Amino acid sequence: MKIKIPAAIVFCALLVTTPLYARDKTDVLVMNNGDRVTCEIKGLDASVLYVSIDYIDGTASVDWSKVRHVESKQLFIVKTTDGSVYTGTLSTADTGGARPVRIEVVEKPETKVVVEEQKIVNMNQTSDRFWQRFNGGFNSGLIYSKGNESTQYTLGANVQYPRARWGAGASFDSTLSGNTGAATSTRNNGSLYARHLLPWNNWFYTGVGAFLQSSEQNINLQSNLAGGIGRYLKNTNHATIAVAGGMAWQNTNYSQSADLHGSQKVAAAMVAANVELFKFDKTNLTIQGSVFPALSEPGRVYNNVNLTYYVKFFGNFTWNFSFYGNWDNQPPPNSAGSNYGASSGLGWTFGNK
Repeated sequence: MKIKIPAAIVFCALLVTTPLYARDKTDVLVMNNGDRVTCEIKGLDASVLYVSIDYIDGTASVDWSKVRHVESKQLFIVKTTDGSVYTGTLSTADTGGARPVRIEVVEKPETKVVVEEQKIVNMNQTSDRFWQRFNGGFNSGLIYSKGNESTQYTLGANVQYPRARWGAGASFDSTLSGNTGAATSTRNNGSLYARHLLPWNNWFYTGVGAFLQSSEQNINLQSNLAGGIGRYLKNTNHATIAVAGGMAWQNTNYSQSADLHGSQKVAAAMVAANVELFKFDKTNLTIQGSVFPALSEPGRVYNNVNLTYYVKFFGNFTWNFSFYGNWDNQPPPNSAGSNYGASSGLGWTFGNK
């Protein structure tokens, strides 16, 4: 099943077209040097506090380590290095000028949790309104050459829905390469995931659904469903490392050129890892990898790798580089065992990204 270009574009547009919202800019920041800023705090990620200020166009980035005082009546989901999660308004606890700075998260009028500033790794605005909780981004690239009428394009989109102890997300990426005298090559990949924290800090269970079309591998549609248990090995303002293990089921429908009739069903184990590295100058590197050793076909192994690197260069606009690859060490006859590629282009983020 090949996904046509217009359908892919519409899918991406729908994925990232989430209503944006604004609230009163009544939050207060006081910096280490004494500067006082009245703003709207949008969120904290990778040691960067994102804020919106009335007299500045777009979103400003603030070094979280240089914030001395914070005050906000907005509800935030606050996550710490030990895996604890809190939901509440923000204020700075009085330390009499001593270090480190401590942030109060007021969950209820009678309940306050005090957390050291450097132990807070992520903050997201939350709301009673469903559409106001999303974060995500969109990216694209296009190359055209008149000489051999060659066209290459890439499209990608992702969206996340964070909550206090669980989260969900979706992503889609599409590539096309074609030129005169050769068959057009297409690859379309979509995925959904949900993750819920367990009672033990930094442990979670997760479920994943992934769907792949790859003309290079003669795959019309490959559906993967997987679930398992995972743990955050590292969760700081500069890096997040998570691993997970579990079981997976795969159903693959190949094209007629694969010399394989019907669909192929495989039960497999799952081992997955996710690494994110951040820097304050708004760079982000994400590496996702998974291995699926087939249980119903011993000796057969599937591998998937996705790498994304982006730099914000103006407001919410980014330049990005990505690499994708998937491998099957025992593909059907007349089918390639791998498909991989790299691309670069421009992108845009929304929400707290």
